[in-house]
Amino acid sequence: MSADMSLDVSVDMRPLAVSLSFRLGGADGVSVEAAKWQWALGQLGYQVRTVAGEGPVDVLVPGLDAGAWLTGHSQRAVDRDRLAEALERADLVVVENLCSLPLNPPASDAVAAVLRGRPAVMRHHDLPWQRARFADYPPPPDDPAWIHVTINDRSRRELAFHAIQATVVRNAFDLDPHVGDREATRASLGIEPDQLLVLQPTRAIPRKDVRAGLGLAQALDGAFWILGPAEEGYGDQLSRLLGSARVPVFHGPVPPMRGFLGVEHAYAACDAVAFPSLWEGFGNPPVEAGLHHRPVAVGPYPVGGELRKLGFQWFDADEPYLLRQWLAEPDLRLIDHNIEVTRRHLDIADLPARLGELIASAGWRLPDRESYRPAGGLRR
Repeated sequence: MSADMSLDVSVDMRPLAVSLSFRLGGADGVSVEAAKWQWALGQLGYQVRTVAGEGPVDVLVPGLDAGAWLTGHSQRAVDRDRLAEALERADLVVVENLCSLPLNPPASDAVAAVLRGRPAVMRHHDLPWQRARFADYPPPPDDPAWIHVTINDRSRRELAFHAIQATVVRNAFDLDPHVGDREATRASLGIEPDQLLVLQPTRAIPRKDVRAGLGLAQALDGAFWILGPAEEGYGDQLSRLLGSARVPVFHGPVPPMRGFLGVEHAYAACDAVAFPSLWEGFGNPPVEAGLHHRPVAVGPYPVGGELRKLGFQWFDADEPYLLRQWLAEPDLRLIDHNIEVTRRHLDIADLPARLGELIASAGWRLPDRESYRPAGGLRR
């Protein structure tokens, strides 16, 4: 379906679930995780529609994008009529962070108003006070008809402090990801076959601590590749940082990646992954690194400690000598261990059942499983 699709009722009579956010379909963490829920809802028998202010979605609603601070574009007024029309037939709406972070308060207010009294899941990847610039903002909106989901236990506790009860549903992962093309990707980068490559598969923004990622690469005498775009006004600082590097540096995706799709090629090309982040709602790359059979050095972000308690064994980003030792004599039992932890706690195969339990616990009717056939594996 195109962004200009008609919103007329189609012949598809399955219950409709809408995935709603500032932006969807991109490489950012919210979009990536929203796509997994879209797949899981499809497995449960829902027809799924994507609605956002930006991205390759079924319905684009002007004014729902994240606002000038993140996008760099002047903020448009919310098209409330189009928003109401996009949600009119929805049996369930999953709001992905749009009512969690005040990136665009008019958009959050409009969505909350349309959804009052209707079945909705408020899925919180971040909360206002977890970002310094939003520290004084109030908690997300609440309504008796809604249920709240957090992706970590810290956020669940913080919402409880504000009298909002939430359920934790952690991010989920495909245990058998596509295998990337190491030789073709490194050839596109122009990197020597024997050159150690450290990948930081994140956007370039202050809280990702790109300086520490580059420092790790320099300590290992390896080339450094920062994959994502500079946002939040970080472009000039990134240029200065990379310009002063003592090792080869690369920025942005290269073939055989297709834009920011095909991250498996980046993982295949690298020898180690850097994730020195200072704050994350979850932090997918450390888990993904293990699934792609790469060691990872992780920064001090608080939720990382929560994930380590599940059993993950990661190197510390500020102790490069331990990673250097491992790279000199790799012990693949570490990789196998982390894959098994992912299998136990974060397997995407378990996500449809988890969401089914969540929906049923709210007293909402699930689709009639006898009237549909699940679509199969995770869409890529």
